Amino acid sequence: MSAEPAAHRVIPGATVARLPVYLRALSALATAGTDTVSSEELAEAAGVRSAKLRKDLSYLGSYGVRGVGYDVARLRDEIEGELGLRHDFSLVIVGMGNLGHALAAYSGFATRGFAVRWLVDEAPDVVGTRIAGLTVIDFDGLARECNDSMIGVIATPPDAAQDVADRLVALGVRSILNFAPAVLSIPSGVEVRKVDLATELQILAFHQQHPRLDPKALDRDALDPKTDDLEEGAAP
Repeated sequence: MSAEPAAHRVIPGATVARLPVYLRALSALATAGTDTVSSEELAEAAGVRSAKLRKDLSYLGSYGVRGVGYDVARLRDEIEGELGLRHDFSLVIVGMGNLGHALAAYSGFATRGFAVRWLVDEAPDVVGTRIAGLTVIDFDGLARECNDSMIGVIATPPDAAQDVADRLVALGVRSILNFAPAVLSIPSGVEVRKVDLATELQILAFHQQHPRLDPKALDRDALDPKTDDLEEGAAP
């Protein structure tokens, strides 16, 4: 597998969004003891088309070896490097309601290079309590401890989200994951990713009410001469 330096490559945002999916698939393959994987096999594991996967990986300078495929360990290392996962990032979770509690206790962060370092809330009866092994602090306490690798996670009600975002930005945070159902006004240079659980459920509700037709059934209909006759206006 050839790999050219990717430092000067401009990687599209859609490709960046798929890299964690490829990384998860590669990690599963490595755990299963797989050393090499074809683009078709990796694409199937990631749920994308193989042509799209090959194009995405070409932005990293990874092209695989014809007849062999990709070296799983090497490709995983390349993606981790591109995503900046070779050192830990510190997470600050703001808002210690039910969602904040759940995020604080989520063990999946640690296995993917993210460490929850701070839990923040402004409610006097919450500050000082212990959640998932950490003591909840307020923003004044956060200001004394924050660092350059901090990523903010907003888990507040929507009416508090903008103020929280402003305060995080003022502390130097340049990456924010927003769980609050609110549109944030953010200065340039700050990246925000929005996770709207209610919207995702509404999309699922739509598909629940409007199930898609089975593509295989559609293919059979297309090959059925009776169907063609009906489409032509012939009597059944």
